[in-house]
Amino acid sequence: MDTEIEAPAAAAGAPKLYGDLASWWPLMSSPDEYEEEAGFYGDVLIEAGSRPPRTLLELGSGGGNNASYLKARFAEVVLVDLSPGMLEVSRRLNPECEHVQGDMRTVRLGRRFDCVFVHDAVCYMTTEADLRRAMQTAWEHCAPGGAALFAPDHLRENFAPSTEEGGHDGDGRAMRYLMWTWDPDPSDTTYTADFAYLLREADGSVSVEHDRHVEGLFSRGDWLRLLAEVGFEARAVPFDHSDLEPGSYEVFVGRKPAV
Repeated sequence: MDTEIEAPAAAAGAPKLYGDLASWWPLMSSPDEYEEEAGFYGDVLIEAGSRPPRTLLELGSGGGNNASYLKARFAEVVLVDLSPGMLEVSRRLNPECEHVQGDMRTVRLGRRFDCVFVHDAVCYMTTEADLRRAMQTAWEHCAPGGAALFAPDHLRENFAPSTEEGGHDGDGRAMRYLMWTWDPDPSDTTYTADFAYLLREADGSVSVEHDRHVEGLFSRGDWLRLLAEVGFEARAVPFDHSDLEPGSYEVFVGRKPAV
């Protein structure tokens, strides 16, 4: 099921991965890799609220990999993303979920949910003003006594340059990628993730694409301050995952007061 709202304009300079290359997403990041991660997010959200939750809104839901697991824990899941291509990928994976095209800074559905989840799409909020607008959207859609969870990839305190590689073979097509994360200007609120994609079509032909993602980088104090300004009772929670060194990543949980 889909909800029709006014479609936002595509952002200038948006990453190719969310545009012409969106159909390659399952070969870059397989849903199979998300079970443990989604389990952690679900546990934190369920424990953070004041009552057993039934409804979940995910802002910046992308290809729906987290939702493919979270939907089993909620009676209703609504998925919002700016990219039509990523929403199409998610519809195939999560046909029972409602999908809405919208910008996490401005979308208003006129409904409230027990839980609001914002995964790493929050990294595309590159200024404090935009990050606060995304938090305000979560606040507007969060029911009293409910909880919101934000999962940035990096904090200013733990950011370090890195490289990562991956990719998968599919039914005919295959993809491999290299991600190079670096910070060209440590004095501002952004860092850069440069991707090189090798894309192999079913006929064996291979193309190469470069894709630059500019992402937001804020301190723990910034996150907690902005969440409190919006109205949440906020705290940082260590991200618990078997593939990561304990304490290397954090998520932020905000509880909306019941009254």
